Amino acid sequence: MKKLIILLLSIVSIALISSCDKGELGPVANTTDPGTPSLEAPNSGQSYTLTEGEAENTLMTVEWTEPDFGFSAAPTYSIQIAEAGSDSGFVSLGTTQETSFDVVVKAFNNLLLKEKFAANNTHALDLRVSASISDSVTKAVSEPVSISVTPYLVEVNYPKIYVPGGYQSSSGYTTNWEPADAPPLFSVNDDDNYEGYVYIANGGSQYKFTAERNWQDGDWGTSGTEGELESPGNNIVASSSGYYKMNVNLNDLTYSTEVTDWAVTGSATPNGWAGDNTADHDMTYDPQTKVWSLDLSLSAGELKFRANDAWELAYGDVNGNGRLDTENENNIAVEESGNYTIILDLSDAPYTYELQKN
Repeated sequence: MKKLIILLLSIVSIALISSCDKGELGPVANTTDPGTPSLEAPNSGQSYTLTEGEAENTLMTVEWTEPDFGFSAAPTYSIQIAEAGSDSGFVSLGTTQETSFDVVVKAFNNLLLKEKFAANNTHALDLRVSASISDSVTKAVSEPVSISVTPYLVEVNYPKIYVPGGYQSSSGYTTNWEPADAPPLFSVNDDDNYEGYVYIANGGSQYKFTAERNWQDGDWGTSGTEGELESPGNNIVASSSGYYKMNVNLNDLTYSTEVTDWAVTGSATPNGWAGDNTADHDMTYDPQTKVWSLDLSLSAGELKFRANDAWELAYGDVNGNGRLDTENENNIAVEESGNYTIILDLSDAPYTYELQKN
């Protein structure tokens, strides 16, 4: 009898579950194979040359069809680009919940430069759209279209602080203790971390940092503890003469300095790559032009700049655009053999160089 009652209860439970309206369960997302958005514009093969004069204009309107997630949804779309043929490395141009997106010249150009696409060079890119409704639902990603884009060079006005001091007149910076003539330090990431190079001709010279090219807007000096700043603080004393790399962090009020001497090394140089038994080719600093230079016979090959006969501080040019960086695989190519004047300019940001064939 007990077994019969259990059997009847089971049958009733199954019947009740089967009789429920499926609509009461709500929509069920197609989490394994959502429909894919299809790009309708631009067409594959389109070519764009970006210009600063059209910076605020719309370059193109990206358009696509809605994906099918199996129910009515409002996806967030991310418009993405990557180097052509990349399976990864896509970065977003922007997001929207519409099925179109206007790409503005300036924003596109800035993204390309940020992602290390060299200015004034043509780059093959893949463009795609990714649709998402939640972390638990598989994103719907369009097939990419191929486009080519040539970005333009932008001169960025980086935030600056300044280094006035008693060293200025003897070091090529005109008037002592005059912020208007003082060399700047730059915050290239706009994060209150500043870096730059300052030549100090005489050891024992004193200096401070100012927020602007005046004393009225604030200044910083040493707190009395090496490497620590306070406002206004005391004068900082240069321990020796030299070409100083200076770093200032205004977030935690710290600073550091390092004297640097610059040289060239590489397979293109007569000595080849520097090592334990191979010397660099030393450069000479000119306080008037504020650049390092060297006349040297080069062969076809590669070179880099490095400080203090070591690799802890070295610069190359990953994009081949004359702007120095510390990226990996950034050796500078020398295409033709010959005698060159090599110029290194660390007085402004971004740091630059020239290879002038004589």
